[in-house]
Amino acid sequence: MTTLTDSLAAFPRTDVRANGQRFAVHTAGDGDKLALCLHGFPEAWFSWRYQLPLLAKLGYRVWAPDMRGYGDSDRPTRTRDYAVDRLVDDVAGLIDASGSKDVTLVAHDWGGHVAWELASQGAGPLARLVNMNIPHPAVMLRAIRTSPTQMRRSWYIFLFQLPFVAERWLSRDDHAAIAKAFRGMAVDKSRFPDELLDLYRASAAKPGAIRAMVAYYRAALRNPSTRPHAKKIETPTLLIWGEEDTALGKELAEGTRAMVRDLTLEFIPRCSHWVQQEQPEKVNAILEKWLTTPR
Repeated sequence: MTTLTDSLAAFPRTDVRANGQRFAVHTAGDGDKLALCLHGFPEAWFSWRYQLPLLAKLGYRVWAPDMRGYGDSDRPTRTRDYAVDRLVDDVAGLIDASGSKDVTLVAHDWGGHVAWELASQGAGPLARLVNMNIPHPAVMLRAIRTSPTQMRRSWYIFLFQLPFVAERWLSRDDHAAIAKAFRGMAVDKSRFPDELLDLYRASAAKPGAIRAMVAYYRAALRNPSTRPHAKKIETPTLLIWGEEDTALGKELAEGTRAMVRDLTLEFIPRCSHWVQQEQPEKVNAILEKWLTTPR
């Protein structure tokens, strides 16, 4: 019987140096066009396991790195090393290392936040942007400041500011909170079997990983981006949104329309924040149609 671990072996790992860091990058396909897949919290490269084969089939060379601090990538120890500007430079460095002049970013959650920031700069060979369940940063910032409902949904951001408390909470009982984040939020809980949750637990259990993961949230408040992100995005963008996201309200997706000149917004009903893992068939159908439609 083929296990999930066996199936993930189809995507070989290579180490890539970028922005002074070593990134563990899992790959699929080949060609001149690069699809760079950026995961979020508390995920890992294999959150894209359903999308890598599709993107390869569409003619992309696909890279799915463990983001800074995650999995087998380098794990700096200082909170300021996880500031948004450094994360953006990581992605820009990976693009440079690829040598590709035609890049599509495919991103979710924190990876999507970084992708928005990079796209707002309008630099580099970014041809298309695909984000999933993450609003434009300006929309998110406004909601946290003005919406009591979104503030309640974002309670964990404030918990993560507490030194040692957040680390203990996420680590206790064999990283039970990590597993609960996936299955607890999911509408279709069958998409998150024990075997998958064990892989996420193991990734989070690597030395220093939990601290690095929460450092994203700490640095976001202590070391906010020094680069403008309120500028309208010019890159053609697809935003896919699971409607039953309990962390980020659907209204944030609608609000993002004003921040992107060419936005395609697709909602997936009865689907949680973990959209590309919970409804991969629907996500992949939307992805394929959008990526193969001339713009």
